[in-house]
Amino acid sequence: MARIGLAVGLAALALAGCQRRGGPGDITGSIGRSSQASQPRTSSDWQAERETWGKRYDANSRDRDAAFYYARALRSLDQNAQALAVLQGAVLIHQDDSELLGAYGRSLADNGRLREADEVLSRAHSPERPDWRILSAQGTVADQMGEHTRAQQIYQTALKLAPNEPTIMSNYGLSLALSRNLPEAERVLAEAAASDRADARVRQNLVFVLGLQGRFGEAETLARRDQSPAEAAATIAYLKRSVGQQNSWELLKGGKGRAPAPARQPLANGAGNQPAAAPPA
Repeated sequence: MARIGLAVGLAALALAGCQRRGGPGDITGSIGRSSQASQPRTSSDWQAERETWGKRYDANSRDRDAAFYYARALRSLDQNAQALAVLQGAVLIHQDDSELLGAYGRSLADNGRLREADEVLSRAHSPERPDWRILSAQGTVADQMGEHTRAQQIYQTALKLAPNEPTIMSNYGLSLALSRNLPEAERVLAEAAASDRADARVRQNLVFVLGLQGRFGEAETLARRDQSPAEAAATIAYLKRSVGQQNSWELLKGGKGRAPAPARQPLANGAGNQPAAAPPA
């Protein structure tokens, strides 16, 4: 049981690392306007975004876009408490803005307030204005709370709104891994990674699930699509050390035993810096 829990716990770390940020590492898709303020990619880009939007926010804290994009930059730089404060004030002013409410829910999750995040994200989504990004975010929060069956139902609903969307499928695949259903997790992630809309983060999640099954050669070959040979080798070495402890992957392949619920991983723990988690692009 403890051995299976080790590998499942690694999947929880990957999920936390992939969905915690408002920008580069946010595999669930930024709850934001894709047509505006295209997302930066590097840390220096995010710092520049923080300065630009921060000045505009300081000049007028009631400016909806200033609050939204300033908070997004703060989240990407792990300034989660400050981002939450900005969004908390913004949703009080713009009470009918579901996009802001969705970002607020994500920020609550960043700060480990998962139950509140779940409730806020539920309010942010409505049948009249369905948003797969908000649903996908809600699914990741449910996974963080250990409610994997509910999370997978949420992802399936999101996929009805956005069929074959690789970001939803990537979260769905990690959720299946958390449920110890590695073959199905691999199938879903392989389908997501085959999409021409998939990015490196989706492929890295497939690398992770392959590694959990002990298929390190396949995992390293895939990792080299987005990493240098040295980086890919480091990723696989990390997986081998982690999964190889007490041969947990052997038990996982056999599907025997019942694992205890994985420890909850606060979203602000920095799990995205682990080599096995999908890193920021």
